[in-house]
Amino acid sequence: MTDQRFVHVQWSSRLAFVLAASGSAIGLGNIWKFPYLTGEHGGGAFVLVYLLCVAAIGIPIMIAETLLGRRGRQSPINAMRSLAEAAKVNPAWQYAGWLGVISGFLILSYYSVIAGWALAYVFKMNSALFSHITPETAARYFDEFRTDPQIQVIWHTLFMVATVAIVSRGVNGGLEKGTRYLMPALAVMLVVLVLYAVGTEGLGRAVAFLFLPDFSRLSGESVLTAMGQAFFSLGLGMGSIMVYGSYLPSHVSIARSTIVVAAADTAVALFAGLAIFPIVFSNHLEPGMGPGLIFQTLPIAFGAMPGGSFFGALFFVLVFFAALTSSIAMIEPAVAWLTENRGLSREAASAWSGLACWGLGLGTLLSFSSWSDVRLFGRNLFELLDFLTADVMLPIGGFLVAVFAGWVLSRRDTEEELEMADSRAYEAWRFLVRYVAPSGMGIIFLKAMELI
Repeated sequence: MTDQRFVHVQWSSRLAFVLAASGSAIGLGNIWKFPYLTGEHGGGAFVLVYLLCVAAIGIPIMIAETLLGRRGRQSPINAMRSLAEAAKVNPAWQYAGWLGVISGFLILSYYSVIAGWALAYVFKMNSALFSHITPETAARYFDEFRTDPQIQVIWHTLFMVATVAIVSRGVNGGLEKGTRYLMPALAVMLVVLVLYAVGTEGLGRAVAFLFLPDFSRLSGESVLTAMGQAFFSLGLGMGSIMVYGSYLPSHVSIARSTIVVAAADTAVALFAGLAIFPIVFSNHLEPGMGPGLIFQTLPIAFGAMPGGSFFGALFFVLVFFAALTSSIAMIEPAVAWLTENRGLSREAASAWSGLACWGLGLGTLLSFSSWSDVRLFGRNLFELLDFLTADVMLPIGGFLVAVFAGWVLSRRDTEEELEMADSRAYEAWRFLVRYVAPSGMGIIFLKAMELI
């Protein structure tokens, strides 16, 4: 079925895939977005709904996306085309692959700008700039930094160069080796930060906030947000997991590996909450500060604590590493397609993809300054890209992946690829991917369109 000209190299082991896929999933969504959404939506009840959505929607789609990648053994675009041909269905299914590749590419263009902020804040925290400052001063520092396009270009460029440098070295020499070092380092830094937070007076309040559900604070909007975050946090719908699945050896269990990845991703999100909220509560700050939580609220807290400069810098190194492991996964589908279809070398494909992402990212960083008044459909460029990708393209991509794996591929093909010894586990996955996951994706899309 698979065109052997396009068979990729493979991960050296199951652990290599788990580390790489975990790196793809673990990013700004875990360490930046999950804590501030949890703060905005009341804590424990939101967390509980999020965990249920990961189990019922996120894991089934991740299994499906990995399955499609390994079955097709090509970049998402070519994989979906060859799988559609084998299933004798409309070749337009290849556009599901295109949607994923373009989504990841667009997300990386603005993701790189945000990741650049984290890298810059490593040095800002080390400079003691935030020592005993007021919330007003922290907000002013952040606004001045964010609206300076010359400074933004430097950090955005450094992040994209780091991304391209890793990806250009190939699957084993770049992606695998990079995550082999970055992921353990990320885990160690997160544990150190949690241990630091455990020693603060706000620990008890933070644990109660995160793990004791107060359903009176849970709204319909909170449930829909938790559903969207569960999907976004796992890095689904953007071709990354599919292309990583194409490198997965045939003897490795997709289901077991995927569950490990989802568990690691969820654990990092919860540990990020345990690292952040004790510090927030210890300094009598508001947990529902929104997107400014880590760039405005946390620097105030670190600046008022013993050893805060060091641990604040360590926190932003953690954010930078998490962003980097995700960025290499976002650009990989485009790089794989260019090497397959345009005959480019790995280095050239990485460089051209990175340059295009970097150029588009300039529009994002300018949207915070000189282009802030440029509006399309009521949004600046950053807001428009975020809306189109996170709220429209990714849910549609996830829906198509679930439908193709659950309804288009034959039962024999999915059973052969998954090789689940427990037939009940297979039936549970098949039910979730055919009915629950597509419904969830449809609800997220309808919410984005303000139809519900």
